[in-house]
Amino acid sequence: MKRAAKRFSLVLLSAAILWPGVTPGDPRAAASRSLSSGQIEAYKQELLTTIEGMRKFTQVMVDMIFSFAELGFQEFETSRYVTGILEKEGFRVERGVAGIPTAWMASWGRGRPVIGFIADIDAIPGASQKPGVAYHEPIVEGAPGHGEGHNAGQAVIVTAALALKRLMERHQLSGTLKLYPGVAEELLGSKNYFVRAGLFKDVDIVLGAHISDGFSTAYGVTNTGLVSTQFTFRGEAAHSAGAPWRGRSALDAVELMNVAWNFRREHLRPQHRSHYVIVAGGDQPNVVPDRATVWYYFRETDYARIKHLHEIGQKIARAAALMTDTEVTERILAATWPTHFNKVVAEVLQKNIERVGMPAWSEADHLLAKALQKEIGADPVGLRTEVGRLEAGGDAMRAGSDDIGEISWNVPTVYLRFPGNIPGLPGHHWANAVSMATPIAHKGATAGAKAMALTALDFLTQPELVQAAWAYFREQTKDQSWVSLIPEGTPPPIHLNREKMERFRPQMERFYFNPEKYDTYLDQLGIRYPTLRR
Repeated sequence: MKRAAKRFSLVLLSAAILWPGVTPGDPRAAASRSLSSGQIEAYKQELLTTIEGMRKFTQVMVDMIFSFAELGFQEFETSRYVTGILEKEGFRVERGVAGIPTAWMASWGRGRPVIGFIADIDAIPGASQKPGVAYHEPIVEGAPGHGEGHNAGQAVIVTAALALKRLMERHQLSGTLKLYPGVAEELLGSKNYFVRAGLFKDVDIVLGAHISDGFSTAYGVTNTGLVSTQFTFRGEAAHSAGAPWRGRSALDAVELMNVAWNFRREHLRPQHRSHYVIVAGGDQPNVVPDRATVWYYFRETDYARIKHLHEIGQKIARAAALMTDTEVTERILAATWPTHFNKVVAEVLQKNIERVGMPAWSEADHLLAKALQKEIGADPVGLRTEVGRLEAGGDAMRAGSDDIGEISWNVPTVYLRFPGNIPGLPGHHWANAVSMATPIAHKGATAGAKAMALTALDFLTQPELVQAAWAYFREQTKDQSWVSLIPEGTPPPIHLNREKMERFRPQMERFYFNPEKYDTYLDQLGIRYPTLRR
């Protein structure tokens, strides 16, 4: 009896070493079955076969979410659709997490490791576009569209997770799968709130999926971070002609702030990025605006510099208020640290990307790509045919931001950039929607699901990989721990885009994909693939 108790204690101790956050006596602790390389390879072959057989399922998901094209924080149809699939497949779904109505967390399985999957779901304003058409032709004029391709990411992670679930059930493998949506990623709007709500506190590895025109991954710092914030100035209204001296223009304050910021740009680091839009500037010219709001993004390459850049903006806002005798208030909407992706996880993912390889593009796929590239003035090179190399830190640095950075400073995280878009496009543009409900995106999502599932299986079956990923993470964070750039108590800005979606949704609803009647969204829209300019 004593010997048995001693053996059990050793098992718990081993689990504690292999699974971060698990301590002896923790009921979550479980010793992973030792699997031979032959067993793991057999499971991988089984996964690949399963996902290959799910091509139709993946295609329907890609097309369905494309047809919803919902802006950030208003992704209600997308949320209902994806969570409905997951519940039918036996996942436990928590809706409205982190105070965000369109957010969810779906869980299946038991024990360690816990593998998280995340992919964004929001669309781009004004990017409505018929798929497969190599020139600008909106589905609904002025409406949102998937001009970044976020419609494909959930298809990747859901396909991968369902294939893994079936494998784990058949072979009684321990582990837990958790799926999340990237709500309002274009606003950097949700993942800080997810982290602060504790949605990743027991997760061992996070695998993110994002559309690309290639097939690759990276580690280290790959994106800037930012603060997204609005400054609202309040003055006093008056007749602009009859008694302008009685008014104090809030719009003057906004304009002076913007002018001052543009002068200050010369004296900021070239690595920084900053942009603004005036979201409220008055009602009509003959009324002195008593309220005006400007929305800024302040981007930099590390936490301290982001914070400093934001403080410069705050100082300039106060100065503009002083010059115009107005008052200013600030509402921070979102923020993220720069991404820092995990080297160990990236190396495992890269091997699986290379195993899967690029999809086999058809002549029609290349024709669409080249025609679109010519249409927008890019080199007509067609689609990429080789996977990308593993990029490190500065080699992969992009000036844009992604709030998966918040997760990457709390859990070992990596991004799979899967194929489905066309090289040479401007981004956040109708052109980026052209391929996103065509065979290009369908094939790319299947390839992405394969690489994602194989990588998750590696971590499910090899505890030493999880341990190595956490060792890298501890080294990453030993001198700099994550601190939220959003003040405690700040609610998520779930009001954003509400009016726009209320205006466009009735026009868009009649174009929602009906997979019971049509094979593909191209079929439903009556589009010949590819449609080229005559």
